[in-house]
Amino acid sequence: MKAFFSEDQLLHSPQQFMRLGKICAPTDLPARAETLQATLTRRGVAIEAPPDFGRAPLDGVHSPHYLDFFETAYARWQSLAAEGLSPGIEVLPNLHPHYSGRVETLGRPPCPSPSIVAQSGYYLSDLAVPIGPHTWHSALRATHTAVAAADYVAAGNPLAYALCRPSGHHAHYDRAGGFCYLNNSAAAAQRLRSTFAKVAVLDVDAHHGDGTQNIFYQRNDVMTVSLHADPTHYYPFYTGYANELGFGAGEGYNLNIPLPHGSGNDTFLFALDRALDALRAYQPDALVLPLGFDTYKDDPITVLKLDMDAYRAIGERVGTLGIPTVVVQEGGYMVEAIGTALDAFLQGMAAVAA
Repeated sequence: MKAFFSEDQLLHSPQQFMRLGKICAPTDLPARAETLQATLTRRGVAIEAPPDFGRAPLDGVHSPHYLDFFETAYARWQSLAAEGLSPGIEVLPNLHPHYSGRVETLGRPPCPSPSIVAQSGYYLSDLAVPIGPHTWHSALRATHTAVAAADYVAAGNPLAYALCRPSGHHAHYDRAGGFCYLNNSAAAAQRLRSTFAKVAVLDVDAHHGDGTQNIFYQRNDVMTVSLHADPTHYYPFYTGYANELGFGAGEGYNLNIPLPHGSGNDTFLFALDRALDALRAYQPDALVLPLGFDTYKDDPITVLKLDMDAYRAIGERVGTLGIPTVVVQEGGYMVEAIGTALDAFLQGMAAVAA
């Protein structure tokens, strides 16, 4: 096993996000990645910086006009001061346009207005994705981390871990959301498709992988499966329901398993067994595993109740698939716990491989 991470991913340092009508201190801190790095080092896992792939791995994952916005947003936001305005410290929207959410279209046309104020509302779906001076570069390097891990697996290695931060599974084809700017897991799956005929994405974060679902919803070469807390009263609210099965060629290749709030190990692992049965029926050639530790019982934004034994069991169960696997780090905001959680997960994976 090899891990991938770029120190540039630590540069993204958000200053704020909104929750329940309050501007709050950020939870996606650089310390999250540093803690996970320390765990890998203790386990003797080699950590390699990814090459700079530029924007190329995002072709087909994100629309060019969204990427153009994101890459230039902070500089354009700051330039508002030259027009006599007083922009905030980070790009944050103060309006959102109507969006129908039609499943028959992958994305929207470019924003009709060239205004950075208009475009921030168009491309940022909530107030949890502030764009600061280093956000684009850190997010792009996180994607490079996932792509490098995919290349490592495609070269014939059974397992790679992508220490992605910022996370990615809430990033849609043409918008950011939920601490996520670029969809690292989708980029890894897209990269694996260059080598493997069929790829699956199994998301075990506390939140529905709505961005990943959006990107692959009309495709049958990438099956998307997500275990997550019931979104009726939990982010992302609008998707993640069991009746979302895919569209067109993708119908039947999307599976959501929403879990009751308060679910612990037994309920989660029972649902995981169901997900693994679906994947075995699909018979993918490779797997991307978006791994979140915001399922932990003491995480500050969770509604699930997993403990460390669950992460060991997740590793064991996923390992039984016996297919090349790219693990992509997603959420987990209790810094004191996520290193132990990663260690437990890797113990489970190693037990199967032994």
